[in-house]
Amino acid sequence: MKLKQTPDDFRVEELTDVAPGGGEFSLYRLDKTGWTTPDAISAVRRRWQLDARRVSYGGLKDRHAVTSQHLTVWRGPPRGLQHERVTLTYLGQVQEPFTAAGIRANRFTITLRSLDRGAIERAEVALTEVADAGLPNYFDDQRFGSVGDTGEFVAKEMVFGRFERALWLALAAPYEFDRAEAKREKQQLRDGWGDWPKLKAKLPKGHARSLVDYLVHHPTDFKGAVARLRPELQGLYLAAYQSMLWNRMLAAWLTRQATELATVELKLGRVPVPRRAPGGEWETLTLPLPSARMRPQPGEEWAELAAEVLAAEGLTLPELKVKGLQKPFFSKGDRAGCVRPEGLCHSAGADERNAGRVKLELRFDLPRGSYATMLVKRVTEV
Repeated sequence: MKLKQTPDDFRVEELTDVAPGGGEFSLYRLDKTGWTTPDAISAVRRRWQLDARRVSYGGLKDRHAVTSQHLTVWRGPPRGLQHERVTLTYLGQVQEPFTAAGIRANRFTITLRSLDRGAIERAEVALTEVADAGLPNYFDDQRFGSVGDTGEFVAKEMVFGRFERALWLALAAPYEFDRAEAKREKQQLRDGWGDWPKLKAKLPKGHARSLVDYLVHHPTDFKGAVARLRPELQGLYLAAYQSMLWNRMLAAWLTRQATELATVELKLGRVPVPRRAPGGEWETLTLPLPSARMRPQPGEEWAELAAEVLAAEGLTLPELKVKGLQKPFFSKGDRAGCVRPEGLCHSAGADERNAGRVKLELRFDLPRGSYATMLVKRVTEV
């Protein structure tokens, strides 16, 4: 089955309790297309010459989505900005920076195109199953954008103290969605790796060149170079690895508890999803994000799941940290295992863009941090 999508087919609206008023933080609505949220934020920062510490936003959206989200700038200019694929609309002043805590939900309208009647029928069966069993709250592929073609995790190399490999993965590993300029830069890094003075002379100005410059003066201090990766990148690397581990914990729980399972394909492999609601604690299931800061109590089921998943990685829970660096560190928190899309409705009809084919439109809300693409995969899996 081939799904055709255009930017108009995927829209996200973030709902926030933040209301404009007096304050030192300027509030904006960010509309972007064709760029990730960090790309869009970087463009705004360059245009307005802003230090990264002045900018705060709530969520990361991938480059395939046409989205609206909010951000704040400490003492930002009271005006909007139009720049390439980014539109910034000034909304007023607020007392506090905008963060993910200000998001109540994400609202989605998604159109799946170029389907046949059989695909519609299978999707409607799956939607009935989702209404009964809910949706496993897996982190989806967007969370793993930092995992390149090698399938290796930067953070795993950091945890094991293999800092040169971590830096190589962060700077030089190929990624299928790299644009032409990124491909050129990564090829230069791979070709010249280790010859730092020569490599510095070839690279364009930017983050990679600044790290290579550090290695010119400290040629074996890969830990120091990794520590100088942009903080937002360090956070993404650790979040990706931690999220993969959490996904495996949830998959293990479902494999143990559910009697009727289907599977869906994620970037990192297939995962189980329930056709019928599992018994036990499914509706209220929460699993902690694994980290060395967790202190499991005897008999806690999540601790057994975490130990099983980490053993396959050659780790224990106390070892899940980056030794020798104060930052970054793995987040501490809980995540719901089951999510139920609110207001879920669908309609099917002739696809006006593809003669003889059918389209399926889905409308629903999800809590912040949950992935609409999981529902799409659930209803389109053959």
